[in-house]
Amino acid sequence: MKSKLLLFLLSITLFLGILAACSSSDDEPATSSDTDEDNTEQQESDKEDEEASSDEPVKIMFHTHGNEASYNWSETIPAFEEEYPNIEVELVILSEKGDTNEALQKLDLAASSGEQLDVLMFSDPASYAQRVDLGMVAPIDEFIEEEGYDVTEEYKVNTQLDDQYYALPGKFNPWYVLVNQDHLDEAGLEMPTDWTWDEFADYANQLTTDDHYGTFFHGPQNGGWMEYLKLALASKPEETELLKADGSSNFEDPMFKKTLELRWQMEKEDQSATPYTDIMSQQLHYRDTFFNQDASLVTIGSWMNTELGGTDQFPLDFNVGIAPYPKNNADDDGGYTPVTTDYMAVASNSEHKEAAYEFIRWYTTEGQIVQGKNIPSWNGVGDEELENIVDLILDDTNNPEKVDKEALISVLQNSKASKLIPPAPYQAEIYQMANDEYEKLIYEEQNIEETINAMHEQAQDIMENNQ
Repeated sequence: MKSKLLLFLLSITLFLGILAACSSSDDEPATSSDTDEDNTEQQESDKEDEEASSDEPVKIMFHTHGNEASYNWSETIPAFEEEYPNIEVELVILSEKGDTNEALQKLDLAASSGEQLDVLMFSDPASYAQRVDLGMVAPIDEFIEEEGYDVTEEYKVNTQLDDQYYALPGKFNPWYVLVNQDHLDEAGLEMPTDWTWDEFADYANQLTTDDHYGTFFHGPQNGGWMEYLKLALASKPEETELLKADGSSNFEDPMFKKTLELRWQMEKEDQSATPYTDIMSQQLHYRDTFFNQDASLVTIGSWMNTELGGTDQFPLDFNVGIAPYPKNNADDDGGYTPVTTDYMAVASNSEHKEAAYEFIRWYTTEGQIVQGKNIPSWNGVGDEELENIVDLILDDTNNPEKVDKEALISVLQNSKASKLIPPAPYQAEIYQMANDEYEKLIYEEQNIEETINAMHEQAQDIMENNQ
């Protein structure tokens, strides 16, 4: 693992060195002996300073993609420092616009240049797992064991990789079903509180009229939005990806076939789903589709909480309900759904790992309440606290009174994440292949069995080519 990190950081360092050489000044460079002597003196001085000031606060560096508008750092960090006066947190916002790709690039450069890294925030499982594999992230099991809690009981999201914990989860963004309550009332249907995918399809069929479709699926698109190819898989407690945890193909899972059958039935037979050809050719988007009332049911992530009551860009002219992510069978344990979170980690080269852990533990618990911007993954949030957070979020919209707040809270309380599967290095290749084969199915160039066989065989080839 360390060798991977060294190779990774070395390549970036060489790149930075070339840039530095191209822009070098007329200043005389220090000799190696001068540099070694200076480094030795500096290390001795740092050690003396540390020993002389053991009662002074420890300063930890916190690198994040989250900007102030989305994360309310100006109130969150001072609250932590007040509770932990011996720990000072210096915030490093890696992208003011919240661009996670830009943030990752800057984080990697910071690591290669030897900057102080203590607390790291990752926005998705792929970037989290990749940096763990590179050795950039430290395991935190010893701190968890010392504190004596079970992560799976403490949090809704399981962040374990290879039987070790490298991060704690921050926000909790489960997927749910947005419901046009007015359409539901017109069709004489009750708001679902516990339903299956078959019942979802039946609702969509009954909700379809000459004016709108019953539902809208925003993907897959160009190898992205693959959640819409894993609908039934995501309702399971584990093995919810297109690849299994051991890296083998998961295309032969019965629940993957169920998803393809569902998509085919709803678009081709019931004609209750917006046609895939329309979505791609007209570049339709789930926000426009839902707020323009072009579809009654939209399965999407709860990042939409901040827009449920309508915005200036997307005004709300109807009542909104929230239904849980459907189950596969009526007697299944419900609540499983795709989930996004922030992975709060401790840098492997941090000299203040205990202080860094103290921060991520506080931030993923009490800090989420102080921040007041997202639903926490922490199960320690009480009903009243959760309601207050939801109120804060909805109050920032134009018409919060049109949102069924009780239904939203109930869905958020009962949602849970499946077991995390580390993404394979060739995950994007698998996704694009599956996307291409799905299009052959939906464009009627092959049937479901042929589609599954083609995906399974090509996945095997991709894995072998990447070994």
